[in-house]
Amino acid sequence: MSKFQIDIDFSNIDLASLETEEDFQREAKILLPKVLVKLGESVGEKTWEELQQKMQASGAKLKSSPTEKRKFMQETGRTYQRNASNREKQELEEYIVDQLRQYKL
Repeated sequence: MSKFQIDIDFSNIDLASLETEEDFQREAKILLPKVLVKLGESVGEKTWEELQQKMQASGAKLKSSPTEKRKFMQETGRTYQRNASNREKQELEEYIVDQLRQYKL
């Protein structure tokens, strides 16, 4: 099972044009920045929920407005995109290629 648990939007991809390994890798490189942000936002959402639970358990005031949550998730996504290691990027690229292959079937 993959450690990445995100849905990738392939609706704008011409799957018929993906024939060679290079085609799949090129498309994965194009998708990588957006997928990094999306993965970071997913991590941010989980972190937000955990922080809210901890604050509630300790009796602290909750910051639970949808706007604040969205801002937190967006910032976490951008930070993850900027700070992802080369290894993480490579693993995610391989995951995107695998998902492209499955989607094309």
